[in-house]
Amino acid sequence: MKRTDEERMQAVGKGDLDAFRDLVLAHQRSAWSVAFRFLHDPAEAEDVVQDAFLKILDAAHRYRPTASFRTYLYQIVSRLCIDRMEKKRPEYTDEPPDVADPSPGPGEVFASRQEKDAVRTAVDALPANQRIALILKHYEGLSYAEIGAAIGVTAKAVEGLLGRARSDLQDRLASLKKD
Repeated sequence: MKRTDEERMQAVGKGDLDAFRDLVLAHQRSAWSVAFRFLHDPAEAEDVVQDAFLKILDAAHRYRPTASFRTYLYQIVSRLCIDRMEKKRPEYTDEPPDVADPSPGPGEVFASRQEKDAVRTAVDALPANQRIALILKHYEGLSYAEIGAAIGVTAKAVEGLLGRARSDLQDRLASLKKD
């Protein structure tokens, strides 16, 4: 019989490390994806995921399934990402970006890269709570209630965060539509 994530987590609280391994294997990829989209650094994302699972293991005996395990995991990952972002300052470079695939033509590659960079810059400029809500909604498909549980606000507050994020992104990216 297959156990739910919540049942596995309760088993972990009783010392079942096989259940913990199953949870890690089931969720490490999506947790890394959230962390990477927020931090833009694969090594940092990996560190966040490891820290998150260590925190989960350490607190397993206190776990109560009041929300889904996935929401519980994203709550921890979100907090760790925001903490890391607040401690880290941006790094600037004078080197131009590398062009990975020259086949579409240099102009098209440059335009595509500029557009992606503009979107990334616009998303990175959002306040941390709007940014993590946007990532959890659009990349992980969480509901407003799940996002709210993960970041510690109500579903209505998530709706407001996402609305402000979308409005801000529209304003910041309006120049892309004109070109």
